[in-house]
Amino acid sequence: MPSAPASEENFHSNPTRALQGLRVLDFSHALAGPYCTLLLADYGAEVYKLESPNGGELSRGWGPPFLGGEAAFFLGLNRGKRGIAIDLKRPEGIELCLRLLDRMDVLIENFRPGTMDRLGLGFEALRARNPRLIYCSISGYGQDGPSRDEAAMDLIVECSSGFMSVTGTEAGEQVRAGYAVADINAGLFATIGILMAVHHRERTGAGQYVDISMLDSMISAMSSNYMTFLGSGRVPQPMGTAFPTVVPYQVFHARDRVFALAIGSEKLWAAFCGAIGHPELQAHANYASNALRIQNRQDLESALQEIFRTHDAAQWVEVLGAVGIPCCLVRTFDEVVQHPQSAVRRMFPWIEHPAAGKHRVTGSPIKMSASPGEPTIAAPLLGQHTAAALHELLGLDAGKIRQLVADGVIPDARSKKPNTTLPAPR
Repeated sequence: MPSAPASEENFHSNPTRALQGLRVLDFSHALAGPYCTLLLADYGAEVYKLESPNGGELSRGWGPPFLGGEAAFFLGLNRGKRGIAIDLKRPEGIELCLRLLDRMDVLIENFRPGTMDRLGLGFEALRARNPRLIYCSISGYGQDGPSRDEAAMDLIVECSSGFMSVTGTEAGEQVRAGYAVADINAGLFATIGILMAVHHRERTGAGQYVDISMLDSMISAMSSNYMTFLGSGRVPQPMGTAFPTVVPYQVFHARDRVFALAIGSEKLWAAFCGAIGHPELQAHANYASNALRIQNRQDLESALQEIFRTHDAAQWVEVLGAVGIPCCLVRTFDEVVQHPQSAVRRMFPWIEHPAAGKHRVTGSPIKMSASPGEPTIAAPLLGQHTAAALHELLGLDAGKIRQLVADGVIPDARSKKPNTTLPAPR
């Protein structure tokens, strides 16, 4: 069972959380880096999100929708983190960051390569101060190579990695993925890299540099696609919802809406043919094996499409599901949110924010019996926890903090209220 929602007060002290005690200073922005630190925060890491006092990171403006003036995009990706704002254009701001990093386990950033070095916050400079520091950089193309300095965002890397060349309609129109797959893959690999570096540090006592490239992440995630190409030499093309090495494995139009099915074995093929009322297809000379079905894909798909248009999609899903065929309606987001499976798995919990109010966020994806993860505090207001973090971590007193505010190094966030999570309504 999930643990009780954490509050601002027990941010530092929940021993049941897997990453409890891991301190992270998060310089990242937009999606790839914040998704990594979202996962770390959900499982107990103390993530301090560092932003500029002058407007904060760019995704605070990525809307509509806005909830209480806060971008829903930002709220969803930055829950569970404490917000600190420091002006990195000021020498005093850099000095504060250096002192904070002396106390950190992990730094993560996704600026252009070289940016952190120019600020005096590069890996070599920090390793000399804190040899245990794990330093993770996410960039479009990595820290070396001829593409190192090229600008990249998700759309660009979907193209440069070859992903978009195989994503689109059967007619050949190429389309972007329905979510920022290059960003999310990079965030996932950054999480894996950080945790591997933590394990290495437990054995050796030494931190290290973790270099994550969005391009590398996409190529690795497409390993099966690239192995098919490397094995055959044939350049793949978009296939709509179809799959190159399994037939049938795609979306079909029923009488009322679309649904998907996947026939991954000959045992399933036999059950499928009986369930749709056409047992003769099982041993048909053109369809008796997956290899034959691939060769005769177009004729088979056309025949199945005619069959499926005779009934509603829900009827087909019920019939096929009863004999073990993987199948599902193509659900819309509202159907997913309302589905009982989502409720049981706590994938859309409620959280409370001082400006946005009560709102839903996505839940934690990894279920662990002894050290579960879940959303804790809501996304921070800009600079909300700056004073508290500088006091707790660096021992700065109220007078010094007031002076930093007066000098414009940090914002005045004294009026900000703590955020707490609410249990999901029953």
